[in-house]
Amino acid sequence: MSQDHGDQLDQQLLFEVIENQLADGYPLKVKATLMRLCMTGHSREDALELIACALAPEMFAVVEQQQEFNLPRYEAHLDLLPQTPWIEQD
Repeated sequence: MSQDHGDQLDQQLLFEVIENQLADGYPLKVKATLMRLCMTGHSREDALELIACALAPEMFAVVEQQQEFNLPRYEAHLDLLPQTPWIEQD
């Protein structure tokens, strides 16, 4: 399996989780963040990609590091969007 294919599947999983969070209404901050980003000029697709940037570190911690999902950190990252200071810059 190529790295690109794996990245695509990972992104697909993130979007699926986000859509489930939106459908479930939990955490509430996901829907609020989507609405805020869309109201400030982001397309729904771009807003979902930004939310995926906030979700990715939490999913990594759960899957790769066997940590518990850190809801407060996830919500703090959502609050910072569209800025993503937790992503390492090269």
